[in-house]
Amino acid sequence: MAAQIGAPAAAIRAHEELFAYWSSLRRGAGLPARADIHPAHFKRLLPTISLIDVVPGAPVDYRIRLAGTGLYTVYGREITGRRLAEVYNTAAADYWRSELGKVAAEGRPGVGIHNLAWRGASHLSIVWLRLPLASNGRDVDMILGYDAVVGLAQVPTGIRAA
Repeated sequence: MAAQIGAPAAAIRAHEELFAYWSSLRRGAGLPARADIHPAHFKRLLPTISLIDVVPGAPVDYRIRLAGTGLYTVYGREITGRRLAEVYNTAAADYWRSELGKVAAEGRPGVGIHNLAWRGASHLSIVWLRLPLASNGRDVDMILGYDAVVGLAQVPTGIRAA
């Protein structure tokens, strides 16, 4: 299934839907765990859902545990099982390391927009959402992601084509 290019308003509604689901799984101040997530509850979003492992170390790294089938179209290849440096050019990998680092360190959701110019598709962007997951309720060990592909004209992200 290919990634669907939609309007920004549709992307925002999808983000709100996934955020509400994630929020409903919180245990008081505790974060939901991967085991709490049931994909059947957000079936229509699955093509561009991802699960990203937080790989401890110095520095912390991130590995894409699972990438929905729609992300193949976005990245032009399978990205499941790959680390950031294997998927992105240096500037884009640094961008994602920074954004995922905030989600992991703060235990709070992150949202943003990322232009695909680094991939040679500057007419497309992803409106992204990253939600922290923690097996013990507090230490983020995985991040649930959702990407909505939108046809925005050159949204500046600080990332330049390689």
